[in-house]
Amino acid sequence: MGAFPALSSPKICFNRHSVTLPNQPTIKQIFPRRLKQTKLISITCSALNSPGGNLPPLVVVGSANADIYVEIDRLPKEGETVSAKTGQTLAGGKGANQAVCGAKLEYPTYFLGQVGDDAHGKLIIDALEGGGVFVDYLNVVTDAPTGHAVVMLQSDGQNSIIVVGGANMACWPENLDLEVVKNAGVVLLQREIPDSVNIHVAKAARTADVPVILDAGGVDAPFPDELLHYINILSPNESELARITDMSTDSFEQISQAVDKCHKMGVKQLLVKLGSKGAALFTEGEVPIRQSIVPAAKVVDTTGAGDTFTAAFAVALVQGKSKQECLKFAAAAAALCVQVKGAIPSMPDRVSVMRLLQAHFGNAV
Repeated sequence: MGAFPALSSPKICFNRHSVTLPNQPTIKQIFPRRLKQTKLISITCSALNSPGGNLPPLVVVGSANADIYVEIDRLPKEGETVSAKTGQTLAGGKGANQAVCGAKLEYPTYFLGQVGDDAHGKLIIDALEGGGVFVDYLNVVTDAPTGHAVVMLQSDGQNSIIVVGGANMACWPENLDLEVVKNAGVVLLQREIPDSVNIHVAKAARTADVPVILDAGGVDAPFPDELLHYINILSPNESELARITDMSTDSFEQISQAVDKCHKMGVKQLLVKLGSKGAALFTEGEVPIRQSIVPAAKVVDTTGAGDTFTAAFAVALVQGKSKQECLKFAAAAAALCVQVKGAIPSMPDRVSVMRLLQAHFGNAV
């Protein structure tokens, strides 16, 4: 994989195939129905017969939220009340988004995270299973509600989001069985769960030579040095890069200077998402690889576009594609994502991505 394999808080604990905690119900007890209880080392799902071959799974450790969508013409000013055209609750959260994206791209994907014992938790479990994600390591907690987010969607498809952490940020138990992480092809993390959890997972992945991609989205707080030490790729957007470095990111030159600062912080590679300007992969000591957007027929909702890009990049990476191919694949997936309302509902399938790659680039990755 070239340079890719080179990351007083809540703690952690999962058992394989079903999670059991003292006085905590399992998913089966709360939502009694058949779950996909598939052993990691003997996965026989159709995903393994797809272009992923017998490669190890994508493992996403992160957040799951109920996204409460309100469609508005514009954001309210301070002290102002505006009326929403519609309101709707859909499954989301950066971790769940990325997991469903990986599974819909026909790659075997596990999700490790937490939801509450409530209707929103059931909504998320249904969405994950419906998307083909293995939920063996999903934990249901009774001491915190499912995380949720208020998504203010404007008519041009742009959004502003307020996140309530809920179960994502609380009640993490003490001993996490990380066998699934150590057997992964790549691990995806975000900052909508405690840094202590991310550090624990990233450290385990590093010991097993499993690449770790950290999406910078989530809590607006300084990055722990220990977390940056154990990751292989940091993936911020422009505004997140600006916050991390306390530098301007208005031009590509400024972005490059901010990336240099990240290199000095110990991050060897950065996958920077640049919105309408595309993306760029920076590897220390190498020329940046830039990727323009794949034009979307229409932009309905940009929620989840960054998660789609990151997850699609990870899928192409674990399949052994070149860096340029990974970027193209991710750009095509993101272009399809923005054409559908909602985060998880907008995750594209592999066939659609391959068709768009063929149409736009003249070849499929």
